[in-house]
Order: sequence, then C-alpha cells, then structure tokens
Amino acid sequence: MQSELSQAIKQLVQERGIPEDLVMSTIENFLLAAYKKKFGVVDNAVVRFSDDAMEVTLFAKKKIVPDDDLDDPVYEIPLSEALEMNEDCEVGDELLIEINPKEFDRVSVQSAKQKARQSLREIQKDTLYSEYKDKVGEMIIGYYQRERNGNIYVDLGKTEGILPKKYQSPREIYHPNDRIKALIYEVVKTPTGLQIVLSRNHAEFVKKIFELEVPEIYDKTIEITKIVREPGYRTKIAVRSTREDVDPVGACVGLKGVRIQAVVRELEGEKIDILRYSLDSRSFIKNALSPAEVNQVVILDEAKKLALAIVPDASFSLAIGKQGLNVRLANRLTDWNIDVKTESQFSEMDISAEAKRAVSALFGEPEEEIQKISELPGITPHLVETLSKDKIEDIESLVALSPEQLAALEGITAEDIATLHKIIEENVEIVEEEPSAAAPADTEVAEEEGAEAAGERAAEGGVAAAAGPAADSPLAAILPDTAAPHAAEGGFGGSEGGSAAAAAERPAAGTEEAPAETAEEEETYECPECGTAITPDMATCPNCGVGLTFEESAEE
Repeated sequence: MQSELSQAIKQLVQERGIPEDLVMSTIENFLLAAYKKKFGVVDNAVVRFSDDAMEVTLFAKKKIVPDDDLDDPVYEIPLSEALEMNEDCEVGDELLIEINPKEFDRVSVQSAKQKARQSLREIQKDTLYSEYKDKVGEMIIGYYQRERNGNIYVDLGKTEGILPKKYQSPREIYHPNDRIKALIYEVVKTPTGLQIVLSRNHAEFVKKIFELEVPEIYDKTIEITKIVREPGYRTKIAVRSTREDVDPVGACVGLKGVRIQAVVRELEGEKIDILRYSLDSRSFIKNALSPAEVNQVVILDEAKKLALAIVPDASFSLAIGKQGLNVRLANRLTDWNIDVKTESQFSEMDISAEAKRAVSALFGEPEEEIQKISELPGITPHLVETLSKDKIEDIESLVALSPEQLAALEGITAEDIATLHKIIEENVEIVEEEPSAAAPADTEVAEEEGAEAAGERAAEGGVAAAAGPAADSPLAAILPDTAAPHAAEGGFGGSEGGSAAAAAERPAAGTEEAPAETAEEEETYECPECGTAITPDMATCPNCGVGLTFEESAEE
C-alpha cells in the first residue's frame, strides 16, 4: 500500500505539475473522508507522513479504559487489548491504533475518491492559472493536437490551449503534429477547467517575433513605436533608435535581409514594411506610404489631422495599395487622414483653389474678419506702434485717412507708406456702393448735384476713397510707377462715397448708360397682327410673315 501510494504521489507531481504539499494535503483529506464514512466521526483520526513524504499512515486515537468500563469503541479501547499492543500502557493513556485503508468498505472508498478528484482538479486549475496568468502577452510553442469547428487545440505540455479561428491568419494552414508558435492572448477559468486562448493575428504577435529575431529590439536599443497589421496581407512597423550610431531599419532587416526573412517565413509570406519613425508629421506620413514614392505632403488641417500626399502618376496605385490597403494602414499608423493625389490631380486642385474657397465661404464655416491693424498679415510692430500713438488702431480708421493726413503722421516714412499700401492692397477688400441707374429725365439734375458735391468736397479737403493713391497724393509722388494704375483701379482709401473726382464721375457714367438702355427698350415694337416683338430693321414678321414698314411720327 505504501509503495503504491508513493508512486501515485510522484505521478501527480510530475504529470500534472501540482506541488507536492498540495498532493499530500489531498491524500490526507481523502483518508479522513473515508474514515468518517466508515466510523461517522473524524476528530480522532490522525494522518501522518514519513520524513521522505513517500509513506502515509492513518491512525485512530483511542483512550484506554478498564475492560468492564467500555462505553464507546470508536473513542475507547479496553486495557487488555491495549496491553497487547504496548506493554507499558495504563488506564487513562491515549493510544494511536493504525487503521488499514483496505478495510474500508466500497461506499467509503468511492465517496473519498470523488472528493479527492474534485480537490485535485481545483488545485490543478488554480496552479495552472497562477502560472499562465503572468504569461499573457508572451510567446509560447505548442503542437497541433486536434481541430473542431475551425478552432485548433494546441498541446502545451501541462495543459492545452485553443487557437480560435478568428485569431488565425487567413494564409496559414495547419496539419497534425505541426509546431505552432503563438501569443498567449487570454487566460480564463471555466467550469470545465482552464482555457488558454492563443493568437497569431494580433500586432503584438509580430512584435514578439521581432524581439526573438532582433536582439536590439529585445535590449531596447531599438524601440517599436507602433505596429499596424492586416493579418495575412501586410504589416507596417515604425521604429526608432535610442542610439545615434544604430540604424533602426537596417538592424531590423539584418545582413542581406536575414532577420526580416525569418519573420516573413514565420508569418507565411506576409509583406512587412519597416519604416523610420519621425516627430515631423510630413516626414512620418511620407515614410508611412512606403514602398510608394511621395513627392510632397501638404497639411490641410492640423487640428483635424487632414493631410494630402502628392505622388507621381506611376506610383499612385502603389501608394493606394490593393483595395486601399496601403493607405489604410498608413492612416492607422500615423493617426492622420491621408488623401493621395497625383501631380496632375494636385495641379487641377490648385487651379480651382479660389472657387473652392468661395464655395467654402458659402457653405462652410465663415472666416473671421480681422478688425485691428495689428492682425494684418505682414504688419510690423513699428507701424502698429506708430499708428497707435495717433489712436489709429482699426483698419477702418486707417483706410479712411486722406493722403495728406497719412503723410502728416509722425514717424511715418515713404517706405512705411509703401508697406501699408501693399498690405492693404493684398489683405483688405474695400467694397464701394454701386450707383443706381438714373432715369433720362433726371440726368441733368444728377450731373449738377454731382458737380456741386465735388466742388464742396474739394473745397473742404476731401477724403481719399479709392483703393490706390490719388494722382495728387503724397503716395502718388513717392510711388510714381504705381500711382496711375491704382488710381485707375480706384486708389487707396475707404470711404463709402469715394473721392471728389470719383463721386463726380460715377453719376455721370450712370446717366450715360441709362439713355442707351432706354433707347434700346423704345426700339422694340409689337406686330399688329400677332403681337410678336419686332425691331425697325425687320422687313417681315418672323412669326406670321406679314410685311412691315416703319415711319417716324411728326411729334418725334
């Protein structure tokens, strides 16, 4: 019995990996359960193991009583029987009597066996869980055991793991007894035992393979900043080096590509792009689109992370990838939304830039108008400070100044006037009110009123109102080459009515156009037969064909 028990203890320790002390505790509980089933009590049962823990003995502790005073045979033993076992015993002593487990009945043994098996299962589950829970995220090697419903069961030695179908690479095929290298993805306790979930399609799996193949990654000389993967098709890895003398990409590729080829073989031929990580968004986006060549990267919106990559026409399909795979992985790797355009497409975008800005202004978010002179692009702090001394801080106040007033400001030089003129011309849009067309009967009155207004404004000094300098202004004297064109365009200034000359000319222009339009309207007649519109140069009606003759009346 002792030999068989010791063999059973060794087998449990070696095969199931259960600690020896837990096995001994289970055996003790097994014997106590059988003892209780046979005698109904367990408080006087004693289990003792040998010093080498290979032998176990069950004792019943009983008190020695006189032969004629025996009340409970379970707890007491007569003196005569006790003397047969030990000649030195006396009444009142306690004697340990060895119990042979083979004397237990079948029911007692079955009950104890069931309890022992349950205890061993729980111990094994807890032991394996404590061993594997700290290995989540680590690599493990096992062997193909069986397959059911697409899930592969892998023999891990002490236990078995499961490689679900959703965590398998679509390009991999397995056969019985195949060696499988996988990542421990999850460890879960279930009522039936411990479940160790394995994976081969996560990005972390590729990282662990690189750590095995590239020592610089394992010792942190090279850091993998991010990995994105489409299992079975393509993987992109961004790496950087913590030492300037180590090339991160070259170290991962290895001499003649030995290291990267080992990784590709493990992934069954999956394509791998290794690129250098960069803090500069443009460089990182350009690298992320490899193996395609990128000529330029344009940042469209920094806040929304929108970027445009311009590639040669020949590299467009390579940059997009099959079914958009390459650019999709680049988006995930860089955390940018990348739009890929060819050079010809980008040139068309540049041509229609103004139209796109106009549409954006109509349907998009309106741009904020600048009000202060200090907000003008290209304005120097010197000009802002000089104008502020004269309490000129708004753009409206600046463009309302006459040429004489602008030139008379303290600290303003001819160069400053030229700079102001250029900045306002490029950034400020001056909208003038369009004069309404005057009726023919009011033409003379409008001309007289315009002449009188012009005379009054000229007498009072006037205010410059054109987009460029007036012909007789200080700006015109300083900038003779630009004065005439800008005067033709409207000059430099910003009142609603414009300068005296412009105010006088605009009504006159309106009166000249009005009679012409009236004359055109008067030269249209109706056919007396069908009512179709006709003109004096027609000989017949275009609708009914009747002959036409036009005569001037005596009143006209």
